[in-house]
Amino acid sequence: MLHDIQALTVNGERLWQSLMDMAHIGATPKGGVKRIALTPEDKAGRDQFIAWCTAQGLSLTIDRMGNIFARREGSDPTLPPVISGSHLDTQPTGGRFDGCYGVMAALEVCRTLDDHGIQTRHPIEVAVWTNEEGTRFTPVMEGSGVFAGKFSIEHAREQKDIDGITMGAALDAIGYAGDAPCGGRPVAAYFEAHIEQGPVLENEDKVIGVVSGGLGQRWFDVTVSGMAAHAGPTPMHLRRDALQGAAPIIAAIDAIGRAHPDTRATVGHMRVEPNSRNVIPGSVHFSVDLRAPADAMLAAMEAQLREAATRECTARRLDYTMVQTVYFPPTPFADVCKNAVRAAAQRYGYPHRELVSGAGHDAIYLASVCPTGMIFVPCKDGISHNEIEDAQPPHITAGCNVLLQAVLELAGVA
Repeated sequence: MLHDIQALTVNGERLWQSLMDMAHIGATPKGGVKRIALTPEDKAGRDQFIAWCTAQGLSLTIDRMGNIFARREGSDPTLPPVISGSHLDTQPTGGRFDGCYGVMAALEVCRTLDDHGIQTRHPIEVAVWTNEEGTRFTPVMEGSGVFAGKFSIEHAREQKDIDGITMGAALDAIGYAGDAPCGGRPVAAYFEAHIEQGPVLENEDKVIGVVSGGLGQRWFDVTVSGMAAHAGPTPMHLRRDALQGAAPIIAAIDAIGRAHPDTRATVGHMRVEPNSRNVIPGSVHFSVDLRAPADAMLAAMEAQLREAATRECTARRLDYTMVQTVYFPPTPFADVCKNAVRAAAQRYGYPHRELVSGAGHDAIYLASVCPTGMIFVPCKDGISHNEIEDAQPPHITAGCNVLLQAVLELAGVA
């Protein structure tokens, strides 16, 4: 029996079809997906997921953050569950696999176990986390963050989108503000399957990434303030041009990210005011995303950013503010989970390597409350958060096979 279980494989065609069916919800003309958190499209995706889970006989729980848990009972329901999942919300021009793959892979694990009549000792739960992307509401990974106790549900529900709609109101509007408490319960382990969102696996012809952990991140909102004035009558030497001050700061941010091979520094959003062609910019608002494998390195990057901002603004008689909006430290994943993923890849003969995740994932927050692991599979050209995001069906199946064995390792077979 043990030998048979170790040779077990998922139904790759069924998994792929589930991904393609979900991709129809919020489909874009260019082949991507737009399923922004807590919009009608997100509701439709959640409804479809719940329909599949109900058909599979899984019991459903929705917590106050809208996180969904579909439970396959174990032989000992008193044991904490092994949870696997990800998210269904996307970027405005998102792809078919980011987040959705982790949810569909976890559901396919349950379907495969049902196909073969295998019961686990621990319950298995498929999780859909709310607002992982942070596109409409900040911070990112909001549902899993509240579950892990990183911030309160009251704080999360008060966050507003660009139209002033609170997250709580949006949850209520789509009918997914559940009654169950968010978090505060034991979890045996958490696994998340995901496309790599980078080029390493594809470039090295590896099928499985054994994720060692996640880079630490600090995000900031920076505002450089000067004086808006008419572009014609104001001489160059008398100007307090906020954009001219912001430009060298942004160049310094790029240099900070290039100083070490495992660090990242990005300015992804900018707003210039008053944004008129014949008015000297009076203020510039931009985001800063710093990432590094060590907390000390993150702190040094922040110090360099502040030094550059102070230097450039002083030279141009400008002011600046810098507010941290997101922080989580470098997060190592549990050896027991990494070993389970690595052993499964070896068992199937999949070429694999260990690598760190440069992106944020719900698994980062889950790692603070339970043993956690991630499984990466290649994506074409390393592209994600893009409508052309793509992956090969054999790789999608391989990652799910590894997830199946890793879940069985931690959940146990009755």
